Formats: sequence, structure tokens, C-alpha cells
Amino acid sequence: MARKRRHEEEEHVNHERWLISYADMITLLMVLFVVMFAISQVDQKKFDELKSGSSSGFGETSSPFQGSDAAMAADSVKMAPVAPVLAPVGAEAKDEDIEVDEAEQKRAEARQAEAVAEVRRLSTVERRVRQALRRQGLEEDVRIAIDADGLTLSVVSQEVVFAADRAELTRRGARVVDALAPALAELPDQIEVAGHTNQVDVKPKYFPTDWELSAARATTVLRRMQERDGVPGERLTAVAHGAEMPLVDPDEPQAARLNKRVDITVLSSAPQETRALFSQVLAAQKERSSR
Repeated sequence: MARKRRHEEEEHVNHERWLISYADMITLLMVLFVVMFAISQVDQKKFDELKSGSSSGFGETSSPFQGSDAAMAADSVKMAPVAPVLAPVGAEAKDEDIEVDEAEQKRAEARQAEAVAEVRRLSTVERRVRQALRRQGLEEDVRIAIDADGLTLSVVSQEVVFAADRAELTRRGARVVDALAPALAELPDQIEVAGHTNQVDVKPKYFPTDWELSAARATTVLRRMQERDGVPGERLTAVAHGAEMPLVDPDEPQAARLNKRVDITVLSSAPQETRALFSQVLAAQKERSSR
């Protein structure tokens, strides 16, 4: 029995021998990483020593580090960095900028041409209105201006258009409106009739405030233009401004008479950016006419 027991002990197998191999592998890996760290800053002398040692240790005549010595030489010629060829891209971007500039230039020219055409059209209406007023001897009763809104006809008669605190047109005021209406009736544009009062700080006698008085004056003119003079009602709009938009400085002589008025505006249907050019077009026309 004792002999059998000794035989069983001799046959005992150590199952933890793999730890030795594992520890050796870990050690080698650590050494490898230490070496890699050590040569991260390339030193030619150390690199040659590592190359020689690796060759001897592995019994090889050449090492995996073998290569051109010139590549690692301290005085080696550095390779120029590879840079993308930007010339075509830059040229293409430049072409796109040119195309954008040309397109914007064309749009600006188109807006300018549209503004010139619209100012000419409104100027034609202005001439017809002046001719109609001249035939009636009423040309001095209306101030005419072209602005960013369109063609504005301010009825500021030398005589009274509206009696004080009243919204009924005087006989002179009715003649002025009747003279204007035929030239406006055949236009396709919307027409705004805006009532105004002067800046005298007195409460209106027959209306609660200047707002109601100015609204009543605008409505009076609008109704006469539609009911008597044949201007289509769907093209007419009444607006009240009270005393908030004087035509002239209230301190000037006759300001009370001039600011008590009705403005009849032929509203331009051109885009806002086009209407903003009206002043430039008018200035250019004035400069040409003065030469």
C-alpha cells in the first residue's frame, strides 16, 4: 500500500505552471513598452544600439528596424509637407463670387430700370393733373410730389377748402377735387385719401377730437370722387392723420391754412426696394434738366 501511495504522489500534476509563462509574457510586454517609450524621442545612437542588440538577440543578420540610415540622420533633409492643391478650388470660388456679383449687379440694374419706368409713369400722371388744374385756373391750389409712396396731390387751396371745424368741402374745394378726379379715374392704382387738421390747439367745435375731424374730411373727398366723379370705390381708401403730419412747419406763416388739407395719393404698386430708388431717379432727372 505504501508503494502505491508513493506512485500516486509522483503522478501529481501542477496545474498552476501557466502562471510562469503568463508572468514571462507580461514582463516581456512591459519591457517592450519601456523600450518603445524610450525611443519615442528618436536618438540615432540609441536607435543603432537597439537595432544591433535586437539583431544579436534574435540571431538575425538584419532587424525589423533596418532601413536607410539617412532617413534617421540628424542632418537629413526634411520632406516637405503635402499640401492640397488649392488653386482650382480658389479659382472656382472666385468664379462663384464673380457670378454672384454679376447676378446682384443685374438685379440692381433691373430695380433701377423699374424705378425709372415707374417715376416716368407717375410723372405722366402728374403732367395730366397739372394740365387739368391749369384749365380750371386751380394749379396753385394743389401741391404735387413724387415720393416713396407714389404720387401725392395735397389739396391746399389758396382759398378755404374746409371751413373751420367743418368737414364739408367749400365750393372752391369741390372744384379742385372735380378737376383731379378724371385723371385719376382711369388709373389702375389704389388711391389713398388722407385727412389732416392744422396744429391750432383748440378742440374742434363739432367733433370730439382732430382725429374724427380729419377722418370726416377724408371721407367727404372720397365720397365725392366716387359718387360724382366716377372713381371706383374699390380703389379708394380713407385715412385720418389728425394734426400729426403737418405739411409745413406749424410756426411758418399760413401754416394753419396749408396744414388743414386732404392728401390724395396714387399708391405705387412697385416693390419697396424699387420705390426706395425714386428719390435717386428724381435727383438724376433734376440734375439733367438743370444742365
